[in-house]
Amino acid sequence: MVREATMKIMVSACLLGQNCKYNGGNNYSEKVAEYIKGHEVIPVCPEVAGGLPTPRIPCEIVDGVVTNKNGESKDKEFRTGAQLSLHKALDEKVDLVILQSRSPSCGVKQIYDGSFTGKLIDGQGVFAELLIQNGIKVLDLKDV
Repeated sequence: MVREATMKIMVSACLLGQNCKYNGGNNYSEKVAEYIKGHEVIPVCPEVAGGLPTPRIPCEIVDGVVTNKNGESKDKEFRTGAQLSLHKALDEKVDLVILQSRSPSCGVKQIYDGSFTGKLIDGQGVFAELLIQNGIKVLDLKDV
């Protein structure tokens, strides 16, 4: 039996069951757990890496700036965390990154529109965008 080579896969930590979501919970995914079985896994949460606490006030991208529901800019924290996480991905020479859908950090295809009403628009979170700009293969949770 021929086995596929082991890959280095970076995964949104919330998808692995780590309680790092804005509300203190996680987005554990059995599909992701199955997909990554037998591969080297590197958990990542760019928001926590950027110094944001868990739990935290929900954030969305408003006119290009990551802002929380109270109208406070969290852009610096999000972009710092995205840069640190990008460097980790590059240093680790990851083959693939699997990211949580719709997040202002990790959204690959869609993000919330900035109105805090649950409306989605086409776009990418700040970390997903950086990964793609740097030629790293990114997969949205929904495509696993």
